[in-house]
Amino acid sequence: MEYRVKGVNGHIEVYDNWGNFLFSADTYQEAESDLRDMGLAA
Repeated sequence: MEYRVKGVNGHIEVYDNWGNFLFSADTYQEAESDLRDMGLAA
């Protein structure tokens, strides 16, 4: 699955390739860790 990471108002939001919201995180590192846990990032 493709995903998109955006910085919004001091936090990170992650969306799938179709623009559906997946989750938010406090930092990019937290988002990256969550994506790895989901099997979406290396």
